[in-house]
Amino acid sequence: MRERGEDGSGIRMTYAIRLHNGLQAKRFDPYFHQERFLALEKALAASSFDIDRLSNVVEHLDYGLMPTEDYAADSQSGEAFIRVTNILSSGDIDLSDVKYIPSLTASQSQKRVKTNDTIMVQCGSTTGKVAIVPAELDGSLYASFCFAIRAKSGTDQRYLFYILGSRLVQEQIRRTWNVVSVRPNTSKPDVEALSILLPPLSIQLEMVAEMESARDSWRRKLEQAEALLAGMDDFVLDKLGITVPDSENRLAYAVTLNQVGKARFDPCFHHPRFRHLLDAAKSTANKPLGDIVRFSTAQLDPAMCDTETFRYIEISGVSRETGEITSNEIPTSEAPSRARMLVRQGDIIISLTRPHHGSISYIDAEFDRCIVSTGFAVIHEYTDSSLLPHYILAVLRSSLGLQQMLQHSSGGNYPAITETELKHILIPIPSLDIQQEVVDELNLRRLQTRRLREEAENEWEAAKARFEARLLGEALAQ
Repeated sequence: MRERGEDGSGIRMTYAIRLHNGLQAKRFDPYFHQERFLALEKALAASSFDIDRLSNVVEHLDYGLMPTEDYAADSQSGEAFIRVTNILSSGDIDLSDVKYIPSLTASQSQKRVKTNDTIMVQCGSTTGKVAIVPAELDGSLYASFCFAIRAKSGTDQRYLFYILGSRLVQEQIRRTWNVVSVRPNTSKPDVEALSILLPPLSIQLEMVAEMESARDSWRRKLEQAEALLAGMDDFVLDKLGITVPDSENRLAYAVTLNQVGKARFDPCFHHPRFRHLLDAAKSTANKPLGDIVRFSTAQLDPAMCDTETFRYIEISGVSRETGEITSNEIPTSEAPSRARMLVRQGDIIISLTRPHHGSISYIDAEFDRCIVSTGFAVIHEYTDSSLLPHYILAVLRSSLGLQQMLQHSSGGNYPAITETELKHILIPIPSLDIQQEVVDELNLRRLQTRRLREEAENEWEAAKARFEARLLGEALAQ
């Protein structure tokens, strides 16, 4: 059996299983019996702390709610609903994108969380990811592709969150998840059977305090990094001499037939905030995106590659905040149906789904000839030599570009844009000197951001390693 390494590199083709071990585990698939899983099993058993099944540690562990109707418009007509997409890698829940279940449906459901419950993803590419419920979401509903997990008295809720997110448990989840289906997933029985190390409560609280301190430091550095790039928007607009109007959230407005002209007839397209945005964009020299670039149609079926794996970039692999890319090494035999677009160095990729979220990035040498999802539009050719590609990228990622993309999108909960509509996005045309200033500032902030993020990640990984070492003992942790 072929097995891909954790970091996507190194493929181990063979390993042996003892028949006795297979019989004991009632599992004969090679994946389950890898050396890394067996080593973890031994390390957990050798710990000086008590160990128990998760089912004996919790008072609540259950799937969430599957909505049967559309979301409510807002919190006035519905109740907050935690989805898989709200669960961040930081262990937090994204409060900026919470949807609402209609009040009538919500009132009939018992699928509710309490403050400090752990939410765990049950299905999909992020299976096993965990987040802790903040006080703001106490009593909220949660999705069917998640588990809500609540500790019994005697086990600290936050300790449970940290150990569920640790390598000691995440590896157990990876060992038993179902990889035969379209998406990896785990089950309630498998999660209930997870082995949990249980130090005395006083030690749990000490460990939680150390992790909370490290996590706060990690967050602060990430916030500093994000603020650097977030401030790029003001820098770009200031250099262009453009003021983007404050967002208006009016629900009722009038549009004359002359204002509609030959444009679309959907009401949202003509919201006053977009009209003011376009006035701002037109206040300086500009061209539609379609006049300065051409989109790529180059596709490659991974099955036609002469390699066993290929590098794949999906929409979630492009950071909304920074534009940084993360690729995955995927076996060609497991290629997603949307893995078709070939990208080359110098391309710009733009998510067609929720484009206003900013999943937009430049393809540098590191990602040359990667395959990306067909959910991206790929800018490959720059037909106006007076414009720098990285300047175009900066404008597209600015509020001026993102809000235009929102205007030209269609759809309710998942707005999407087409390449045809993307061509209408107005790009300001300043002097080459101003473009270069924008590009230089962008590069500087990216370097500073990368340094802060690396420092934050290194510190956080060290804190998690100390957490695991205290549970296993230094020698075993190594």
